[in-house]
Amino acid sequence: MNRRAAGLAVVVAAVVSLAGCGYALAGRGNALPADIQVIGVPAIVNQSSTPDIDRVLTDEVRREFQGKGKYRILPQATGVDAVFTATITSVALRPVAFNSSNQVSQFAIVTTANVQFKDLHGDRIIWQNPAVSVTDDYNVTTSAVPNDPTALFTQDSAAFQRMAEKFAREVVTSVFEAF
Repeated sequence: MNRRAAGLAVVVAAVVSLAGCGYALAGRGNALPADIQVIGVPAIVNQSSTPDIDRVLTDEVRREFQGKGKYRILPQATGVDAVFTATITSVALRPVAFNSSNQVSQFAIVTTANVQFKDLHGDRIIWQNPAVSVTDDYNVTTSAVPNDPTALFTQDSAAFQRMAEKFAREVVTSVFEAF
């Protein structure tokens, strides 16, 4: 019985020491200043040739910020504590898999954007990345293989939505963890 109690004590001590060392799961951190309560997320600017991607990404980024709970999210850059801005610079398809007839069977959809999160109280940039690149794979399900993202997203709106969700998750997590 003493041996079992000693083993349990070791496990409890290890758990307590991990809790105090600053270890946390990715996506759970929050490096934002306490005075940021209202975040502005104006419409994302689209410099790519893919229509509507700006609207879908903007909606997903707002939803992702909302999911953080304690912040009020507004669609403007003024009258807020901090502002998230982004410009989509490109959306491209890259073949990543081929079938036995040497036809493309899977594409990687690559969305690149210039992203910034700025604290307006301190007039300082908390996080920025001029070339955020998010990739999602898409399996081709028709014999007519699109050669541009617009055609792909027209064929499969789920691919469009997955890309937007992944983009939002990655950039908002980066903002909160200030990487």
